[in-house]
Amino acid sequence: MTYEKILRVAMEQSAADLNCRPEDFVSGENVTVISQPSASARKYLELPFFCQLVSYGDNVVASVSAEFAPFVREYINRHGAVRSFETPSLHELESALRGFGHRVCFMAEYFLPVPELPVSVGCGLKLRVMGKSEFERYYLPAFGNALCADHPERDVIAVGAFDGDRLAGLAGASADCETMWQIGVDVLPEYRRRGIASAMTSRLALEIFNLGKVPFYCAAWSNVRSVRNALRSGFRPAWVELTAKSEEFIHNLK
Repeated sequence: MTYEKILRVAMEQSAADLNCRPEDFVSGENVTVISQPSASARKYLELPFFCQLVSYGDNVVASVSAEFAPFVREYINRHGAVRSFETPSLHELESALRGFGHRVCFMAEYFLPVPELPVSVGCGLKLRVMGKSEFERYYLPAFGNALCADHPERDVIAVGAFDGDRLAGLAGASADCETMWQIGVDVLPEYRRRGIASAMTSRLALEIFNLGKVPFYCAAWSNVRSVRNALRSGFRPAWVELTAKSEEFIHNLK
């Protein structure tokens, strides 16, 4: 599968999430749409959005509630694809959101694999591809990024790095939607900085492709270690998202 095809699959999924067209992400013009529930959206999303901003680099697509649409339309048209996600513009967005009982909550960068990029594959440990019956014993806090204890039904395949019989690291794939599976990674502290994360991530991405799905990877912008892992594993930045949530939701975050 070429990178252009991979990117198209991602834009089609983003369109299902946001209630827009895939072409809207490359139109060169900012787009504001009213958010709607969708059976095709990523399973972990809570729809409809109050305010969700997405950019693949050329423009901003905003999926919002009808009451907040006038402000957001003016905001993204004035600030564009870069400044809409930066301070001090975000202070302006935050102030407007507070008037509706919401605040900026999540900001993340999403990565897609590029088949032509070299990947890190050696780590000195044995890698093992595992099905659900093999990894279900590892729903532990140490592997909370690789596996989702709250929704174990979404975890479909994993790659473990073993030091003898000890699991030193785990990369898991979550079937978050029909066409795309998300990769999460954990490495025990004493095994870090040895290339284990990138070896597992690149191997799991290959396994996901072999199953006919597109792997994707998400990292908070401040998580430099995770971003480096994505790059070493043959991924590159594809899109960014900003999500507003209610103040009650934010207050109850663990």
